Amino acid sequence: MTTGVQTVTVAADEAELRLDRWFRRRFPEVTHIRLEKLLRTGQIRVDGRRVKAGERMQPGQAVRVPPLGAEPPPPTRPIATRMRKVSDADAEQLRSRILHIDDEVIALDKPAGIAVQGGTGTDRHIDGMLDALQFDSVERPRLVHRLDRDTSGVLLLARTARAAERLGNAFRGRDARKVYWAITMGVPNPRQGKIDLALAKRGGRGNEKMGPDPEEGRSAITLYSVLETAGKRLAWVALWPRTGRTHQLRAHMAAIGTPILGDGKYAGADAHLQGLKLSRTVHLHARSIAIAHPNGSGTFYVEAPLPPHLAETFASFAFEPGSAPRDPFEGAL
Repeated sequence: MTTGVQTVTVAADEAELRLDRWFRRRFPEVTHIRLEKLLRTGQIRVDGRRVKAGERMQPGQAVRVPPLGAEPPPPTRPIATRMRKVSDADAEQLRSRILHIDDEVIALDKPAGIAVQGGTGTDRHIDGMLDALQFDSVERPRLVHRLDRDTSGVLLLARTARAAERLGNAFRGRDARKVYWAITMGVPNPRQGKIDLALAKRGGRGNEKMGPDPEEGRSAITLYSVLETAGKRLAWVALWPRTGRTHQLRAHMAAIGTPILGDGKYAGADAHLQGLKLSRTVHLHARSIAIAHPNGSGTFYVEAPLPPHLAETFASFAFEPGSAPRDPFEGAL
């Protein structure tokens, strides 16, 4: 560990490495969480600038590395207690939504309307029910990524600490291919594209949402592809978030003028189609995930069926789920 400030020059063979991966190569003893904190507080800089973990390095750049010393131990805290016992009804419901299970991974079909983790005023959530999915394992399942409360679809859980580490690394390194389906108000133009728009939190407590902020926001990138349209009114769109910001897909689609159907938080009255009795639930669904299986057996792929509210809307406009390619972004970055 270094005990003083260093200035490290990026080598020619390190061109285009993400900063977090460059740092992992140079200083493997620094955890990702600590690296994020050093970046957030401006202690790590590139050519004197504050940067994000996804910054691509260029030969000759000067990276300021602060005194690292020994990493402080994590704060001690009591063993977490369950907020309440999982009811038989909740346990049965959760188990009925298992899409895949093996020794290291569980894939769930999360319904819209339930939070993945607890928070202020939220005491019923997926994380609080995971005892119901322990089965014969010696370890309780762990969350390795998140979905919004209002988003349905594939949610992966790790059944072991090793699986959690490997899946977590894949998600953080953008090595997971997550495809979402959405119904948008209006048709994105062009029909395929990339939204590269930094996002920052806005609004006060209880009314927080993400908004474009090129100067202070965190980098956020989404690829999209229109799969089918209902004239100019609606579009069925595939989305691939290349970053994992809060409400990223909802904020990005609203920012380009085609908000997600039912998303009143980001589009108000413009999120609803007048004259038709369509569900007012957010029409955003985590359709599939392709990711390296933590046991090293190759790519693991799982997809979730349409939830009832989306299935009804698809039927109303004669959209055919089976007509969509498994990977609408094949060949994309």
